[in-house]
Amino acid sequence: MKMEITVSEVAEIFKEIQERPSRLFEMIRMDIREVVGKYLTELMNVELTHFLGREPYVRIAGTAVNHRNGSYGRRFTLKGVGEVHVNVPRDRKGEFKTSIIPRSKQYEEEVARDFSIMFLAGISTRTLSMLSERLIGRRVSAAEISSVSAELNAAVEAWRRRDLSGEGIKYLFVDGVHFHMRVGGSIEIVPVLVAIGVTEAGQKLVLSFQAGDKESATSWREFFKDLKSRGLDGGKVTLGIMDGLSGLESVFKEEFPRAKVQRCQVHVARNVLAKVPQKFKQEVANDLRSIFYAPSREKAWECFKAFCQKWQKIIPSAVECLKRSIDSCLTFFDFPPEEWISLRTTNIIERLNKEFKRRTKVMEIVAGEITCYRILAYISLKMEMHWRSSPIGKVHSNLPFFNQLAYEHFTQKG
Repeated sequence: MKMEITVSEVAEIFKEIQERPSRLFEMIRMDIREVVGKYLTELMNVELTHFLGREPYVRIAGTAVNHRNGSYGRRFTLKGVGEVHVNVPRDRKGEFKTSIIPRSKQYEEEVARDFSIMFLAGISTRTLSMLSERLIGRRVSAAEISSVSAELNAAVEAWRRRDLSGEGIKYLFVDGVHFHMRVGGSIEIVPVLVAIGVTEAGQKLVLSFQAGDKESATSWREFFKDLKSRGLDGGKVTLGIMDGLSGLESVFKEEFPRAKVQRCQVHVARNVLAKVPQKFKQEVANDLRSIFYAPSREKAWECFKAFCQKWQKIIPSAVECLKRSIDSCLTFFDFPPEEWISLRTTNIIERLNKEFKRRTKVMEIVAGEITCYRILAYISLKMEMHWRSSPIGKVHSNLPFFNQLAYEHFTQKG
């Protein structure tokens, strides 16, 4: 059928466009959706022709022969196009199922993936539901978005349980982080244990995260055994960087007998300063910095002895606290100088945990362990992309000079 349009109608259209320029783009989108709908309908008709083995109106004798049986209308949403109307052809026996538009799907997989990524990035299901009509031309319920995100579970679990035998991990940063999580019918504070590995090339990788009591030696033992069962070569691990969690160091040494332990200097400093009266805190902090940022182990021990002499009578509890941890605080001196700045503290894993908390803060309550893992996997992969540009130990030649400069200008010397 030929469509004709008069000059007056064209003038009316242009007048409307001049008054409201956005109307032009609305018309373009409407035309595109109409064309795409017809295209998909035609594809399904061709598909039915192939299924039946003959063109429309071609008759074959016999009562058992299947025939076309009209069509039914439905809507389907495409990325970049929006919601389109299609006519899905039917056969008389009900045997034909189109592969063009799956019967159970309301939108293509790319739309579902985009919603999943936006949810993982921090946009709530309610907000996405409100935005969906603007984004894809139809409203998607919060329940639908949750369901779409849940489809990532298998991929997340496969990544979380992936083989580690080819990674060649030399250092492990370990810590735990708490989440308010829905468990059964109640809200519980659930710890999640986290491990970041450093490869021989200095690249940082999130190796594992799993629910477990971070104060429990048994939980940490199972956590480390799980890493090894997935292929982590415990014989290649030479250092573990951690805070002073109960039982963690002893379990780590048992599971990785060739590895040494570096106690996080920030955590030790906090513990020491917690025992210092307010009037002395700044001075004690400066003295601690002189120890931890000394240019050599010998100088660090010299500063430690001076610290003990200076503060033993005034704040003996703080001195005793430092004495208990000083050996583990200076382990980093056994490793290449260009890596010292990264090995002194658990800042790397603290940064990851901060991203975890920032993402889940908008949720207030995480809807279960599986949802938690899904979000943490996304954040971990995002952080790994950022880490690629900053491998450990890539500040080579000028670092000893930098250490000496930092010691001379930013520490207190006795």
